[in-house]
Formats: sequence, C-alpha cells, structure tokens
Amino acid sequence: MSVGKRAKRVTTHILQAMKENGEKIAMLTAYDYSTARILDDAGIDILLVGDSAANVMAGHETTLPITLDEIIYHASSVVRGVNRAMVVVDLPFGSYQGNSKEALSTAIRIMKTSGAHAVKLEGGEEVKESIERILTAGIPVMGHLGLTPQSIYKFGTYTVRATKKEEADKLVADAKLLEDVGCFAVVLEKIPADLAKMVATAIRIPVIGIGAGPHVDGQVLVVHDMLGITQEFKPRFLRRYLNLYDDIKQAVQRYIEDVKLKEFPNESEQY
Repeated sequence: MSVGKRAKRVTTHILQAMKENGEKIAMLTAYDYSTARILDDAGIDILLVGDSAANVMAGHETTLPITLDEIIYHASSVVRGVNRAMVVVDLPFGSYQGNSKEALSTAIRIMKTSGAHAVKLEGGEEVKESIERILTAGIPVMGHLGLTPQSIYKFGTYTVRATKKEEADKLVADAKLLEDVGCFAVVLEKIPADLAKMVATAIRIPVIGIGAGPHVDGQVLVVHDMLGITQEFKPRFLRRYLNLYDDIKQAVQRYIEDVKLKEFPNESEQY
C-alpha cells in the first residue's frame, strides 16, 4: 500500500515520504464543512483554504479583498469536516508582506482559531523574513511561486510566468531559498512544464503544480473549477470532472416546476 493511503492523517512528514516514494500528491481547495467532508472521505491528501474564496465564494474579481476574519471562518468550517487530509490556509493579502511580526501574528491567529495544520504565502526572497518568523513558532509553511494572484496588479495579467531566462532563474533560486528557509512544500502556478520539472528535481521538498505540467510531485485545482460549478474560467490546465452548474440548474428548475404544478410535496412527503 502507498505511503499516503496508509496514513491516518496526512502530515508534512507523510508528504515528504510521498515525494521520496514517487507517489503523487492530490490537493484541492475547500471553503466549507460539507464540501470538505466529501473531499476528505474521497481520500484527498491536502485541502487548501485558498484566498480564491474571494472569487468563487464572494464574487470578487481578484483574491485581494478577502479578510483575515473571512479566511478564518472558511478554515474553521473546513477543519471541522476533515479527519485525514492536511488543511493549509492562505495568508490573506496585506497580512504578511513587508512586516514579519504581523505575518507571525496572522499565522498564529489562523492556527489557534481555526485548528488548521499549516499556512501558505506567496513569494520568495521578498517574504523570507516573514517565513522565518512564522517558522519560529513551529507553524509549517507552504510556499507559492510563479503566477502569484495577490500580485496581479503588479503583473497586470494572468498569463504564464517565468518564460524568460531572468524570471526563470529567479524562480529556481527562490524555490531553493524556500527549501533552505524551511518550507515543507511549494506550489508552482502557471509556469512552463520544463521549468517546473527542473525545480521539482532541484529541491528535496514536494512541489505541487497548478498549470505547471505533469513532472511535479502533485497537483492542485480550485474545487469549483474542477467540478464545473464555475463556467467562465477556462484555462488550458483545467480539467472539469463534472458540470455541476448545469446539473444544479436543471435540478432547481425541476423543483420550481413541481412547486408551481403543486406536485411537491406529494402525499408521501407530508405528515
């Protein structure tokens, strides 16, 4: 049996063993108790309470507006639905950049209030001090390089990152830095597959990709995208396993029709 399947609880140690054993890591986002319960029961390895909640749960254009209180609310809900998966929580925009004391305070509050198992933040050299300070409290940190959505106004686009040598070299250097500082894993978002393979080979810690090709140690998708609840987001890397938007819409339409035609509730559905 694989390392991951044997684990009653996925930990940083288990993830490291999975990489060393060549076993791929499966990761999805989650924002609520009911969904987390289903994903955990299905055997997912990591659940990310992502700042993407700002998009798919609240309807914002970017991930920037989500607050610390909101991310804690979602994280607490997810933790209550989980028995096996590791729960990782994004640090919201503005809660760690440029202020390592605030980064530590934010991470501690998330861990104590939600019961999550780790935090994730975006960036390399520029957030090194924040990562180091969080790690002093014994809080596991997952890094995030490549396309970093919290920096969207700096980039001005969601196109593929690190296609030019200078940016690619910095990404590799940042990945090695994150490993050296003490991150237990790193997410690579929307970068060339060959570069992602180079990073996954160059560092010892697990590398999880989203739009980074097949040669990394695991994959992550936003659950609303993967299940087809969202419709407008159609990047090349996204595989939709269901089309719940249409399925839910049709079910609701049937319900409306039954109510209007006085067919619901019937005799067996009343007291």
